[in-house]
Amino acid sequence: MELGPKIIWQLGPVPITETVVWGWIFSVLILIFAFASTRNMQRVPKGLQAVAEWIVEFVYNMVRDVMGEVGERFAPYMGTLLIFLVPGSMLGLLDCRPLAADLNLTAPLAIISFVMIHYNAVRVKTAKGYIKELASPYAFMLPMNILSDSMFPVTLAMRLFGNLLAGVIVMTLFYSALETLSAMVGSPVPFFQLILPLPLNAFFDLFEPVLQGYIFVMLTMVFTSNARQVED
Repeated sequence: MELGPKIIWQLGPVPITETVVWGWIFSVLILIFAFASTRNMQRVPKGLQAVAEWIVEFVYNMVRDVMGEVGERFAPYMGTLLIFLVPGSMLGLLDCRPLAADLNLTAPLAIISFVMIHYNAVRVKTAKGYIKELASPYAFMLPMNILSDSMFPVTLAMRLFGNLLAGVIVMTLFYSALETLSAMVGSPVPFFQLILPLPLNAFFDLFEPVLQGYIFVMLTMVFTSNARQVED
């Protein structure tokens, strides 16, 4: 059983993995959907435009609920994360490795969120004010608070990666066990694999991607909102 993503091509020292390939595919599909749904805008939405407007409304309502009206400027980023992560993590339904089961994807996304959080904190509070906040209530708290904040991208990336990878491992082992069971009863067809895995598939390939993608976006919103708050 391979724990890492499969290498599709090797361009010199640079491996092109299945994560890269599927990442580009999903990026292109999102762009095509965005173009097709806004190509001929109507006052009364229908078809793809109606779907797109529902997605936009859902994302903006979610961001407003967590970050308030001022958080609307972050809605495009949060929506893009959600739209990319959730379907991309459902690739197990196609017997492929979920995008978020690769640390090479979750780590950069977590770093981008980390930079955005602290950039906006400095932008609102100024660098001096932000350092002062990190050093409160006592100056010796500064290095500890910096270390604590530095762990955010690590925990954010590892939470998403670990949960999706665990699902891949569990499903692989379960299918292997069912195949062995079919062989033990002398069946030429692994019929145990047809029905029994369905509940686990529903959990790991449908529920888990939605839950973990939502948690990733929710934590990004909460930390961004908290970092922008100015103490009285």
